[in-house]
Amino acid sequence: MLLRLNKPFDVLCQFSDNENRQTLADFVPLTSVYPAGRLDRDSEGLVLLTDNGRLQHHISHPQHKQPKTYWAQVEGEPSPQAIADLRTGVQLKDGRTAPAEARLITEPPVWPRTPPIRQRVNIPTHWIELTLHEGRNRQVRRMTAAVGHPTLRLIRYSIGPWSLDGLAPGQWQETKIPEEWATIASHDEMDTPRHRSRYRGKQRSVSGGGRNAKRHCGHKPARRTP
Repeated sequence: MLLRLNKPFDVLCQFSDNENRQTLADFVPLTSVYPAGRLDRDSEGLVLLTDNGRLQHHISHPQHKQPKTYWAQVEGEPSPQAIADLRTGVQLKDGRTAPAEARLITEPPVWPRTPPIRQRVNIPTHWIELTLHEGRNRQVRRMTAAVGHPTLRLIRYSIGPWSLDGLAPGQWQETKIPEEWATIASHDEMDTPRHRSRYRGKQRSVSGGGRNAKRHCGHKPARRTP
């Protein structure tokens, strides 16, 4: 099984939280799937979820270099040199970034963010489309800041062959696995120590009527696309 989800802003990319913040469980009612990769709480957009451990690894592990495309709304107007620097790589504290695809784009057809971004009245904003082939912590935000244009809003548009197309915030949809990935996905569903530990925890919560049972049974129904 493979799902596409449009993760809203201010939602943790995990299924449980000790501080009662919104998680994926508030939108996806399935307990057998796990995110293939991460997306920060303050970022929006595409998250892939699967119950297949090999597929999860193939999508998320840096060695497979699945391209990830982001739309970043940045402060100010990036110069041609700033875009060129993003393409060739910028120096961050953890080293120089790999070459990337970067270009200025017109404002994409996206939904209003809640809450809206904070922007200064006299400083315009512009959108950059950035495609990365590596994954570092908060990489897009650090890259745009390094060229002088802090990111105000960040949306992940695509991962490999999958995109956000047709999904409103909070919506999810089961999607087809490409034929060339059939061998990877044909193995049994996920069976890792983390998966088994989480499954046992859910069983205890449900049997004991604990907090997790309440969160998973009491959240609003998920919105699924046809």
